[in-house]
Amino acid sequence: MNYLAITHPLNGILILCIGIGVGIFITHHYKMGWRIWWIGAFAFIISQVLHIPFNSMYLNPFAAKLMDSLPEAWHLPLISVLLGLSAGLFEEITRYGVYRWWVKDARTWSQGLLLGAGHGGFEAIVIGVLSLYTYAQIVALRGVDLATIVPVEQLTLAEQQIEMYWSMPWYDSLIGALERVLTLPLHLAASLLVLQAIIRKRFYWVWLAIGLHTLVNAIGVYLSQTHGIYIAEFSIGILAILDLAIIFLLRRSTPIVPVQQSFISQAPLHLKPIQELPETTENLEQTRYQ
Repeated sequence: MNYLAITHPLNGILILCIGIGVGIFITHHYKMGWRIWWIGAFAFIISQVLHIPFNSMYLNPFAAKLMDSLPEAWHLPLISVLLGLSAGLFEEITRYGVYRWWVKDARTWSQGLLLGAGHGGFEAIVIGVLSLYTYAQIVALRGVDLATIVPVEQLTLAEQQIEMYWSMPWYDSLIGALERVLTLPLHLAASLLVLQAIIRKRFYWVWLAIGLHTLVNAIGVYLSQTHGIYIAEFSIGILAILDLAIIFLLRRSTPIVPVQQSFISQAPLHLKPIQELPETTENLEQTRYQ
């Protein structure tokens, strides 16, 4: 039995469950709606609409020219840092803009978590959908003569990719789900760091979030190319512990539950004492029908 026929689609399903499940837990536990989650999801979309074209049009050509003048040993560390910095800048500055100009009522620890869950959760959903789509495409190609649908110059590469897809160890096919588990704490921690810039009115908190994002991405890219995917994921797991520490440390200095709207204070009413009337026959007649 080829277990990959089970684990490949399972990987995509697990990624979807992780992306959505964190949002379900936070909204249920802190009794919040999904509005802030969706705003976090839109923040991810906005950041990528800007980030992907920037990398294609500016970062990649710049890195290529820069590497021409540097020793080859510097190429991979350089591109790892540049890619990580690019992701950190676009995602965290977008998150700052969303806090400042869009979701102005999100100023609590739990709301910061939810916005981060929307950002990282929607990224996971996109990756999960792409994983399932890839599985469906490759299954559809079984028994098909690739030469009839793939250009000749790409035929060998396509055959190698399909062969690799069906011959990898089954546990390798679940790496994507593991990576989402280890990456989501980054989005939660970065979201809370950026929130501090709003609450404390100090922009350097955004730079801390950018630095954390850069560190995680750069280490992931570099180690996956030099030491393999297992060492890379192990390192991201170590950094996930740092992310969790940041999350719980910031809990002490940030309101935990949404601030309830307070009633407008009003001056106390001063009641004028009622003047007592003597119980005479004339007064009783005047007040009988009032």
